[in-house]
Amino acid sequence: MVIKAYVLFKVNSGTEKDVCKKIADLDNVLDASIIYGEYDIIARVAVPELTQLNEFLDKVRSMPSVILTSTMIVAQEYKGRNRREALNA
Repeated sequence: MVIKAYVLFKVNSGTEKDVCKKIADLDNVLDASIIYGEYDIIARVAVPELTQLNEFLDKVRSMPSVILTSTMIVAQEYKGRNRREALNA
C-alpha cells in the first residue's frame, strides 16, 4: 500500500526557490510548490512504507534553510471531476 502525505515547509526568507527545487528532485516527491501563507512550500509525497517517509523527513529537515516542517498523511483521497473524466476517456 502506498502512503501519501503532504509536507509543509517554513524556510529562510529568500531561499524558497532553491529549497523547492531541491525538494522536488528528491525520491518519492510527486510535486513541490511555493505557496503563500503561514508556510512557504508544500510537497506531495508517496512512499511504500512509513519508514521511508521518516527517512524523507530526516533528509529535508537537515537542509540548512528548512526551519520547520508539518506532515499530514492522507487518510482518504478523492479525484476531482477533471481527473475522473480524463481517466474515463
